[in-house]
Amino acid sequence: MGLMDLFSGSGNKGLRKPKSIRHGGKRLSEILEAHAKFHRGLPGGERADLTEADLRFADLHQADLTGAVLERANLEGANFKQAKLTRANLSGANLRGADLRNTDMTEAVLPGANLTEAQASGIELFRCDLSQTCLERANLRNTNFRGTNIKGARFAGADMGVAILRETDLEGVDLSGVDLSTTLMPRGYKPAAGQPNQADKNSPHATAAQGSSK
Repeated sequence: MGLMDLFSGSGNKGLRKPKSIRHGGKRLSEILEAHAKFHRGLPGGERADLTEADLRFADLHQADLTGAVLERANLEGANFKQAKLTRANLSGANLRGADLRNTDMTEAVLPGANLTEAQASGIELFRCDLSQTCLERANLRNTNFRGTNIKGARFAGADMGVAILRETDLEGVDLSGVDLSTTLMPRGYKPAAGQPNQADKNSPHATAAQGSSK
């Protein structure tokens, strides 16, 4: 059974509720509540520090973790669907098989993180740091990588259909074996040997072809 099989079937089967998870002597639900107050500038607020926390298969659906610290946290199989991870620090975190669909990760910091087989379709990775990140076999359809640092990132087997890489520096990035035929690539991008061919979307011919297909 794959990690994402746990998300199929009945609702949040297999996920752990924040009230049942403890970190640093506190319930995760309490940490999230204090973080929400911190984010809104309310009394009693405290930034969530979940460094090295064991949050495997945690149900964080729609959680607001804007600016939270999750360095080296184990988030394998966690449900972050529709959550906010804007400017969160996830350096070295394990997000293998995590559900990140429709999550806002704008300006999040993830160098060295593991997103193998993550469900990350339709998310904002605008201006993130994904350097040295593993994104192998991840679902990255409709994902926005504009302005993101992906130096040294690994994409083998990833689904990047209709993803946005147009304003992303791809120097030194290995995209071999990834189908980029519908991916929005930077102007002048030349695929590596063996890479699936992609029409230059900026050319008049490509523009006309796209228009006729609508």
